[in-house]
Amino acid sequence: MCYNAGMDRNAEILSELERLYPDAKPALMFKSPYELLVAVVLSAQCTDERVNKVTAVLFQNYNTPEKMLTLSQEELEKYIFSCGFYHNKAAHILSASRDIVEKFHGQVPDNLEDLQQLAGVGRKTANVVYAVAFGGDAIAVDTHVFRVANRTQLACGSTPEKVEQGLMKVIPKEKWSKAHHLLIWHGRKVCHSQRPDCEHCTLNKLCPSAFRCGTRENKA
Repeated sequence: MCYNAGMDRNAEILSELERLYPDAKPALMFKSPYELLVAVVLSAQCTDERVNKVTAVLFQNYNTPEKMLTLSQEELEKYIFSCGFYHNKAAHILSASRDIVEKFHGQVPDNLEDLQQLAGVGRKTANVVYAVAFGGDAIAVDTHVFRVANRTQLACGSTPEKVEQGLMKVIPKEKWSKAHHLLIWHGRKVCHSQRPDCEHCTLNKLCPSAFRCGTRENKA
């Protein structure tokens, strides 16, 4: 059951996160919506630091869907090998690039419905691109957001979709995108998966899970 102390506690948590991370922003490097889309696909179960190293090379010559499609899957795999799951990621990037060219005149669509029609693009990726590239209101639930939301019980759920819906209910719509980055930063810097630093976490008096998270806790 999800702990619920009301909107005042939720607002206090968000306010503290805003104080802690005033400059929270995406860590992925990109210069266009297409570059962001590719980077987000590559970031699945891979660090942003690694993705940025890979895309710094890849985007020198293949930074548009048309240019990307000049690569075979095997050629693309050689560029993205170090990101892991390179077979699936290469296939998804090429399929999405083909859809962008054939269905959307070479432009990454600027709405969630069309973004999710791109081959290999799930809800999380669509939410990130919509919010970051186009300034839309959306909360993308990655492993950090999933973990911090459940631990603080801002939103509880066994799936990213359930957590997303819960967060949308307790966070003002105009703060959805910002909250996404705040939760990611807190997950990376303090609320770690295996050994959360509850002792030094300034949310520990507001968090029902403080000092209770063990190494066997389920990860997102």
